[in-house]
Amino acid sequence: MKRLLIIVSLFWGCLSAGAQGGIPLLDKVEGHRVRFHYSYSLSRGGGDFNPVTEGDVCVEGNAYSLDGLGLKVISDGSTRWTLDESAREAVVEKVEKEDLFTNPALFIASYKNYGDKIVVNASGKDFLDITLVLDDDTKARFLLKDIVYGEPQGKSDFSPEQKSLSKDYVVTDLR
Repeated sequence: MKRLLIIVSLFWGCLSAGAQGGIPLLDKVEGHRVRFHYSYSLSRGGGDFNPVTEGDVCVEGNAYSLDGLGLKVISDGSTRWTLDESAREAVVEKVEKEDLFTNPALFIASYKNYGDKIVVNASGKDFLDITLVLDDDTKARFLLKDIVYGEPQGKSDFSPEQKSLSKDYVVTDLR
């Protein structure tokens, strides 16, 4: 679970990271519901990038849903649900807004703060390829594709209720 949160945070950091002048595709995120497919890979010690995960994301404001690593993470900005459908388990947690590891959508508001840690490898109408330099030895690469911007629809899609889960789910509520 902790690994997923770190990956989600790194991923969101890259979605919302960019050069100090901004990246037009990312500047458009505010005020829209955005959907895209992502792939995430990691390079250590100057080696090749090795695939870590891929999935689909939908974000609106500080709410998001992410499918990846066999899990679905849904957050309305105040509560986060992590669903493991194959294990029929769900973990419900309160999101601390100051904590980027529990609410990676907060990166959107601060992406310009990453400055020279972000390298834009390629960008187009509906894709973005970014590398984030984590330290001297480690780089994370995110490829976002099929980016679609839509009108805001509200947070109701980002708040699954416990009653909507089948009775065979084990729900751990940590709020």
